[in-house]
This record gives sequence, structure tokens and C-alpha cells, in this order.
Amino acid sequence: MNLSVILVEAKNSGNIGAIARSMANFGFSKLILVNPKCNHLSQTARNRAKWGNPVLKKAKVVKKIPKIQTLVATTSKIGSDYNIPRVPISPAKLSSVCKGNIGLLFGRESFGLTNEEIQQADFVVSIPAKSKYPVLNLSHAVTILLYELSKEDHTSHIKLATEADKKQVLKLLKQKMKSMNFTTKEKKQTQTKVWKRMISKSFLTKREAFALMGFLKK
Repeated sequence: MNLSVILVEAKNSGNIGAIARSMANFGFSKLILVNPKCNHLSQTARNRAKWGNPVLKKAKVVKKIPKIQTLVATTSKIGSDYNIPRVPISPAKLSSVCKGNIGLLFGRESFGLTNEEIQQADFVVSIPAKSKYPVLNLSHAVTILLYELSKEDHTSHIKLATEADKKQVLKLLKQKMKSMNFTTKEKKQTQTKVWKRMISKSFLTKREAFALMGFLKK
């Protein structure tokens, strides 16, 4: 597994340092900071990072969320069957379904990720907590999910469909939907979202993706 931890507009340098430490604990080293609102190399961050300072020093600062084969957004605000982008999986499922190049996306300490940011992800994960106080500290949430993702991977030899493969499958699906009659534009958009998430959650192998492309072409 090739994992990147992605933090969107983090404000607390201490949190970033603690996250770098957790990443070192579980053997992960790729930290991406999207428009950080603090100095991730401050003394506070370095003190919290401890043996994770190499992770901190190599952190990549970018302006927008990067494109990654499988992007997993995190949220404490879960949706329902009618709020498709926020329908989550549990942390326990991560170790069994996340393969290949993974981006674990975390939002701001204040209000998390926006709907638009979550819609960029392939699927969403939520850590179950008491409904009266469901929001975890950012570094704690990262640590819990890194633990789940650090579990032994017995299927690393299987080649997964790339982002390009998935886009081609979706392109073919959209072409087929053009010939279908939908009563409203919204229903067509919902179908597109549902298929996108189904393809993302299924973690298609490359062989399965090409078989599906062949089927849709016929």
C-alpha cells in the first residue's frame, strides 16, 4: 500500500506534529498539507513529532487536493441513502478494501471537509463515537485510521484498476445513460453519483475493469 495522509487547511502545528509521529509509529511517511494555516516546521510541531520529524520535514505543501488512485475522505457528519457523498464505511473495513495508492483526506479542525471536497473522494469513512460528542481531535482520528490501514495486507500482488481505468468505465456508463430516459435531470445526476461510488467501493481489479469495459462496449 502506498499511503498519503492529506490535511486540508490545518491550523494547529501541534496537531501536525502529532500526526507525523503517528505516521512514523505505523510506518507511513507521505504527508501532504493543503493550504496549511500554520507553520508545520515550528518548534511546537517538531516537539510533538518526536521520532516523526523526518516525516514532518519531508511534508509536501500544495494548493489543492491532489489526484490519487483512491481518495478516502473522513467525516464525523454522516449522511444517508439520500445524501450519497456522505454515506460512510467503518474504519474496520479500511484494512481489507484499501489497496494500491491511497490518499487519506482529513478536514479542518473547526468544521472538517466541505461537501465539494468530499465529492472529490471515492468514498467516505467515519469513526463511530457518541452522538453527543462525535468529533475527534484531528491527530487522534488520524491515529485510529492509520492503525486500521497498517494491518497486514495479504493481497498486495493483485493489480488494481488505476484511476484512468475507473474513469474509462464511468465514461462508458455515461455514454450508455445518454440513450436512457430519465424523468428529471436530478435523477440522472443521482445515477451518475451512485455508479461512481459503486465502482470506487468495489476496488476493481484491472482484469475486472477491462471485462466491464468490454461488456459496456457491447
